[in-house]
Amino acid sequence: MVKSSKGSRRRTRKKLKKHPRERGIQPLGRIIQDFEEGDLVNIKIDPSVVKGMPHPRFHGHTGRIIGKRGKAYLVQIKDGGKEKILISRPNHLHLAKS
Repeated sequence: MVKSSKGSRRRTRKKLKKHPRERGIQPLGRIIQDFEEGDLVNIKIDPSVVKGMPHPRFHGHTGRIIGKRGKAYLVQIKDGGKEKILISRPNHLHLAKS
């Protein structure tokens, strides 16, 4: 008999913790920020917002905005030599400085 799955987010709770001073309602500017095609963004997952969250394995990656889909953005990243496209909301994206 095969053991049933407990879900993919079960083992990520410790990794995606916020510092106690960062808890609570997030800044409104982060929710309504706008990106243009070609912008470099860092993926920094906000654990308080589950909607539009990319998979935790991509936390810390840098990618390029290639389009928009509804309220979310299409982010192209390189993962293990392959190009991948993530769909993520702006809550989990930060503009890269370089």
